[in-house]
Parts: sequence; structure tokens; C-alpha cells
Amino acid sequence: MTTAKSDTIASRISRTLADRIVSGAIEAGSKLRQDHIAEEFGASHVPVREAFRRLEAQGLVVSEPRRGVRVAGFSMEEVREVAEMRAALEVLALRNAAPHLTKAILDEAEDATSAGDRAGDVETWEGANRRFHRLILTPCAMPRLLRSIDDLHTASARFLFSGWRAEWEAPTDRDHRTILTALRAGQVDSAVSLLARHVQWIGQTPRKARPALASSRR
Repeated sequence: MTTAKSDTIASRISRTLADRIVSGAIEAGSKLRQDHIAEEFGASHVPVREAFRRLEAQGLVVSEPRRGVRVAGFSMEEVREVAEMRAALEVLALRNAAPHLTKAILDEAEDATSAGDRAGDVETWEGANRRFHRLILTPCAMPRLLRSIDDLHTASARFLFSGWRAEWEAPTDRDHRTILTALRAGQVDSAVSLLARHVQWIGQTPRKARPALASSRR
């Protein structure tokens, strides 16, 4: 198997497993068996091990000596850490993206926000929310930074799905529209301050979400 082909398969495996973990289809503490996953995807163990490394880098699994790979839990401290990291990195990305944001990009971001307002479930809302953030941040043209932000969005999504799936009601995202208003007016300092505050709300846990959090064991 060539390196390029192995990498492509590893990406497919890691994306599929990440979706299952984030959605709750694979629960915290579940063991991921290399043999079973290799068989499911018709792959050798090489891309499966690479997929596990990628998932571990995202904080979705933990590798334990002599115990294999298990789905990671997450604590409130980790939720707050993710929120603080997202706030810091997204502010950096937006400052660098702002000079390159066009009216077309901002209009598309507004459409993403409207799609989120109409969402009938948390998964649809999270997709629209992530699209909004990607649209206003991608013009920073800093691929490593954007990859890190995307990994943190995945962690945030897992928390949201665990806490809100049972009692979902689409929010009206005034924060997004306020950020867009500031960007349209060229008020970058105001926009980045609004973005930081907006992102940090994930660390303020809704009470009903707390029982859904699994303790982190590393």
C-alpha cells in the first residue's frame, strides 16, 4: 500500500470514527479494536494506527499501555479549556482574515447563520455554526491555525451533542449577526472581542448538560 493511499484511508477512517464519537454512537470508555476496524474498512493495520493517532491528537481517544485505545471522556475543566483555546485561536485567525473579507463572504456567513436559526436538530445547527466560523476565518490563509481550530470545533461539537440532543431548540444567533455588523463596518477590534466572548460561552455549561459529561481518565 502506497503512503498516499494509506494516508487517504487513514483520513477516511479517522473522519468516520470521529463522527461516531462526536455523535455519541460510540460512547466514552468504549474500546476501539484495531482488528475490527481494519476489517470494517478493508484496510491493513497501518492506516488504522494512523487514524488512532489523529483521533488522539483531537482529544477524542486515549491510548493506554497494555489496554489499547479507548474513547476519551471529558470533564468540565476540559470543556472550559477548549473554549479558552478556541477563543484565543479564532481571534488570531479573524484579525488576519479581516482585511480579506469581502461582501460576498460576509453575505454567505449571514446565510449560514440563517440556516442555523432554522435548524431542526443540534447536528444541523452545529454544521451551520461551523460553516459560519469557517467562512469568516478561512481568509486568514494560515492552514495550521485553521486545522487546530477545526479540531477544537470537533471537541466543542461533542460536548454540544451530549448535552443538547434530548432538549433541542434552535437559538437565534444574535452574536453572529453582531459580529458581521462590526466586520461590515470595518470595526475589527469590536468584531474580535465579540467573537471571543461568543466562543467562550461553551465553557458556561447548561445545567442539564452536566450529567452527560463522562469523567476523563488519562
